[in-house]
Amino acid sequence: MTEIQGPVHLVGAGGIHMSAIGQLLMARGVAVTGSDARPSDLTAHLEELGATIFEGHAAENLGEAAMLVHTAAVGDDNPEVAEAKRRGIEVILRAEMDARLMEGKKIIAIAGSAGKTTTSSLVAHILQSAGMEPMYLLGGESLDLGGHAAWGEGEWCVVEADEYKNAFHEYAPDIALITNVTPDHLDYFGTEDAYYETFVTFAKQIKPGGTLIICGDDAGAERVRGLLTGTNFNVESYGLNPRDHWLAGTPQEIGERVAFEVVRQGSSLGNLEIHRPGRHMILNGIAAAAVCVHAGVDFGKIRSAAKSFQGARRRFELKGEAGGVIVMDDYAHHPAKVRALIESARVRFGGRRLIGVYQPHTYTRTAYLWDDWLTCFEGLDALIVVETYAAREDPTTGRSASDLARTLNHPPASYAATFEQAAKMAVELANPGDVIFTIGAGDVTEVGPMILELLR
Repeated sequence: MTEIQGPVHLVGAGGIHMSAIGQLLMARGVAVTGSDARPSDLTAHLEELGATIFEGHAAENLGEAAMLVHTAAVGDDNPEVAEAKRRGIEVILRAEMDARLMEGKKIIAIAGSAGKTTTSSLVAHILQSAGMEPMYLLGGESLDLGGHAAWGEGEWCVVEADEYKNAFHEYAPDIALITNVTPDHLDYFGTEDAYYETFVTFAKQIKPGGTLIICGDDAGAERVRGLLTGTNFNVESYGLNPRDHWLAGTPQEIGERVAFEVVRQGSSLGNLEIHRPGRHMILNGIAAAAVCVHAGVDFGKIRSAAKSFQGARRRFELKGEAGGVIVMDDYAHHPAKVRALIESARVRFGGRRLIGVYQPHTYTRTAYLWDDWLTCFEGLDALIVVETYAAREDPTTGRSASDLARTLNHPPASYAATFEQAAKMAVELANPGDVIFTIGAGDVTEVGPMILELLR
């Protein structure tokens, strides 16, 4: 890593990627300051490590910073960004800082509209279990690794490659994985064609002689693959079809686990078992196995690590049980992710009643995926829609949470203006034996403990 002079100021320090940068910098002795709209577990952890974190954004928060790092969601009108530019302090995007931190490493970059956090966590866990001490920057907190960032002394770095505002174009991977491509972030990309094209550009960043592993069973990923011409890297598909380079053979979903055979171009490497539910976990598993074989991991070590994999926080995570009701939490914030979640829940919980507490993530995502939102919850028995998590947006844009609740017919849906109201409504709906899922990428995870407290 090129030497970085501190203090480094992080705007949006409580974001999962930004907090990872903060941890890595402090581990190398670089002073860190930062700010976020509200405190969180991630900002508290940075403070425990020695960072100074401010609540809210103000020019004076910049202090004596030598560099400012911000996410793509933060604009030039942010008072800290504006002050840094006025003072001539270097201002860079989060992905640019990631690239600086990863200098000198071989890079495994894992991209896709869905599944990238679970798959990158699984890859990092396998490499770590195999004694390869990887560096990693994940988009969720790994239950196996005890966090979402570490330097590692090995040659490989695993990075979750986010497409929003083309962040993943900063990376030059040795191995790249694309799990699936379903148009998202159209508030930025504008058109579906532009969304597919950003993945094509990402793939073209792969180093000469490197490898792209891409899902052969996903129409969007196949579309991206078809747009790749004149490449100087290897392209291999994975999936459930015998034509795929990497085949998940004889796939089985057995309660809370999946099992399948790893077949590489017709040759069996052996069987894998992963104690996480759902068809998507079979695809994530065969993808991770393919990546790790390319990274030089012995298949026996892949098998044993996969079997012990616990996953990432907020991915089909058990929050607790009270009064005979199970409370789960999941980060799903796109219709495709919600469908996969409900499919997994039906496999895991059989005929139990499923109740969802869903928090929309941004008004624009609700608006441009409106028709999909009206059908993706159909596997639930009841749904409570909580007020939208605005993130970077003004409340006047797009469609509202109350609009969604009012329009949904299957399942029957209600609107809750506050978390307290949502928790009370969920408890009133639930009977012993039911399962409640809190769903969304915002702070809806706070509702689960409220529900458990009321149930007790």
